[in-house]
Amino acid sequence: MGRGRAKAKQTKVARDLKYSSPQTDFERLQRELAGGDPVDGDHSDGVADEWAPEDDWRR
Repeated sequence: MGRGRAKAKQTKVARDLKYSSPQTDFERLQRELAGGDPVDGDHSDGVADEWAPEDDWRR
């Protein structure tokens, strides 16, 4: 793949990231900030699965 196509793809990805509007789960954020029980699917160390369903907007 030539540099032009690679740059175009990078530009497209950057634009998608810049203008995407992820859905924020404010209830989950409030529980996390309050130190509540971990939500199903979260690890005990607080690190969420990198392929969690709520991250679908990034793909």
